[in-house]
Amino acid sequence: MKSLKFALAPLALALSLPGTAMAHDTQPAIAATSTLLSISAQGRVARTPNVAEFTAGVTSNGKTAAEALASNSADMNRVIGALKKAGIADKDIQTSNINLQPVYAQQRAMPDGQMVPAQPLVIGYTVTNEVSVRQYDLAKLGKVLDTLVAAGANEINGPRFGIDKPDPVMDEARKVAMKKARTRAELYASAAGLRVVRIVSISEEGGYSPQPRMVNFSMAKAESGDEPTPVASGEVSVSVTLNVIFELAP
Repeated sequence: MKSLKFALAPLALALSLPGTAMAHDTQPAIAATSTLLSISAQGRVARTPNVAEFTAGVTSNGKTAAEALASNSADMNRVIGALKKAGIADKDIQTSNINLQPVYAQQRAMPDGQMVPAQPLVIGYTVTNEVSVRQYDLAKLGKVLDTLVAAGANEINGPRFGIDKPDPVMDEARKVAMKKARTRAELYASAAGLRVVRIVSISEEGGYSPQPRMVNFSMAKAESGDEPTPVASGEVSVSVTLNVIFELAP
């Protein structure tokens, strides 16, 4: 068997990794006159997203921890209520972060160079409460963001667009990657005066990870009550990388 040196390492790796998608459980016999060719090909498919995820929260201040927490809880309850009123299901609202921190007085230098206060002095507390939200009606996303701000939300991050059921799109990307790998193998075989005999192994890298698209919006505009916050969902792409080893022969 003739073999290119770089083709043997990917084959051994693909055969040793647990859970790797393989054409055979054990390495098939390779003819002595054959050559192995390792190809890495990526398949990418773009689709219009049908779901968006973002975080919304409230940051509140108070002289005591209890005061800050009480103020924050009241505002956060209004924010969650606004989400539900906008049609967001309970299962699509999840608390992602609650943080309580003291606020310290800033030190200042005296004429003699000493810092005042000499010891850390707590002058209040800050509470942040955030929820992660999943929304399927993207046409109403801008209006929902405006509603949250009006309800008291002063922190919003996102959105991150995606595909609700990515498996069919992933399968399309797999087909694209496989077609690329086959075409490339035929090219190499032809250039080397050989032919593609069969596929020895197939392994897949990565998974569903759509490219995020962040959209900034103006709270001032949302509070003014003019137009809804503009949100452009664009497209998201899904990609799959296949490592395919072909057997080439004269």
